[in-house]
Amino acid sequence: MATTAFPSRDDFAALLNESLGGENEGFEGRVVTGTVTGIENDMAVIDVGLKSEGRVPLREFAAPGQKSDLKVGDTVEVYVDRIENLHGEAMLSRDRARREAAWDKLETEYAAGNRVEGVIFGRVKGGFTVDLGGAVAFLPGSQVDIRPVRDVGPLMDLPQPFQILKMDRRRGNIVVSRRAILEETRAEQRSGLIQSLTEGQVVDGVVKNITDYGAFVDLGGIDGLLHVTDISYKRVGHPSEVLNIGDTVKVQIIRINRETQRISLGMKQLESDPWEGASAKYPIGGVFQGRVTNITEYGAFVELEPGIEGLVHVSEMSWTKKNVHPGKIVSTSQEVEVAVLEVDEEKRRISLGLKQAQANPWSAFAEKHPVGTEVEGEVKNATEFGLFVGLDGDVDGMVHMSDIAWGVTGEEALNLHHKGETVKAVVLDVDVEKERISLGMKQLERGGVAKGGTAGGGVSKNETVTVTVLEVRDGGLEVQVGDDGPTGFIKRTDLGRDRDEQRPERFQIGQKFDALVIGFDRSKKPNFSIKALQIAEEKQAVAQYGSSDSGASLGDILGEALKQKQG
Repeated sequence: MATTAFPSRDDFAALLNESLGGENEGFEGRVVTGTVTGIENDMAVIDVGLKSEGRVPLREFAAPGQKSDLKVGDTVEVYVDRIENLHGEAMLSRDRARREAAWDKLETEYAAGNRVEGVIFGRVKGGFTVDLGGAVAFLPGSQVDIRPVRDVGPLMDLPQPFQILKMDRRRGNIVVSRRAILEETRAEQRSGLIQSLTEGQVVDGVVKNITDYGAFVDLGGIDGLLHVTDISYKRVGHPSEVLNIGDTVKVQIIRINRETQRISLGMKQLESDPWEGASAKYPIGGVFQGRVTNITEYGAFVELEPGIEGLVHVSEMSWTKKNVHPGKIVSTSQEVEVAVLEVDEEKRRISLGLKQAQANPWSAFAEKHPVGTEVEGEVKNATEFGLFVGLDGDVDGMVHMSDIAWGVTGEEALNLHHKGETVKAVVLDVDVEKERISLGMKQLERGGVAKGGTAGGGVSKNETVTVTVLEVRDGGLEVQVGDDGPTGFIKRTDLGRDRDEQRPERFQIGQKFDALVIGFDRSKKPNFSIKALQIAEEKQAVAQYGSSDSGASLGDILGEALKQKQG
């Protein structure tokens, strides 16, 4: 075959392809083995069998943060980007070679769910970059640790395990997590530790976190919750009042839920229970000093000693102040005297009374002002049935509308007085149990209850008595039995059977006549009636001197009865 003195470009390409085994075109995009032929200015000169050598920066042969130990004659794997560049040199990359090899290995580990080792070497938006033996992965900030990490410095350039969460070779995207490794490790530690713990065991722990409802205590790899109610027997408003983050505390394990791996802790369980023997310590009726710790709508809590609190219900706070908020009677931290009303050791409850530790103003009033005593006070309120009058001891008495004035209706009597007016009255009755005081104003007119305060002044219902007219009014007569007997009233309608006899003006002061006692008013004063006496006498005469078949008239019968009476 004839040869050409000057081969063409095509001939040269064929010869080169032949020298490379006919695979020159397949070199690009592949990882090949080469030999280091020299090191010049931080560049490694590598021969991979092409027509020219290639140059690769030495830093590509070093681990992050370390120097390269590459030497002439070392065999290395590199990635061929291009056969030659503008300068005729082969374009080689050690990073690409390592990356390709790393991707092959990582895909195998990812498929098997295994951990991989890597080094955090840089920070990017939203996280960090990790070198996984040549392949660069993204570590989100939320996947660095179980809890937020402020300083990642100590974790940089440090080989450590990671879990691959996601990888896409086509896009060159790998996402890893360090947190998954820590959680798995912690779960293993927790499982082992929780098996070694028992309920009732006393252990030491470190306060890691404080919330409104309690504190989390690290028991050496597993956390337990110390609820605010289990910190102390005494009232604790917030855990931070007793504990600080970092404090070492001795706690008792109260409950363990091995399924959810939750542990409940207690501190007060290591102290003596103040409720033991509380019934003997705080007997019913005893008066003790305490401090108000909390005020609610329904009462106030009073601490008798650390760990023992009792409730003073709003109904037991004051003898005289009704339907008021407890905060208007006591204040938080105030020292008060309370009486023990009830003790329940099982339910850990004590009922207290504030008013029982003070003198009962109703009893004091009854002792100081017996029935018949005259009192004076201001009209606090006027209702449709009477007047409420303020009295000594911050108590109120009530004047019923029927006891305000004689000879007028209750409604008319109420209109005679107004709120704020000072009035005088007499004590008619005191009911300490029901906290009621009955007063009378009309009883101060012309005497009142007979001397000695006896009910009715010694007269009885249906008794006939001789009375003397004390006063003539439009509504009737004010009369008195004897010279010093009880006074009472005869209504206009009781002055006689006939309308002409029911005129008060036909009587004169000092005039005496007989009347029948028909009852007593609320103030124990007797009520009299001439009309009732007339009817009673008539019935008696008919029964004694007449019969249904005698033929005698009513006038004949009464005349005969009158003769017998005069005889």
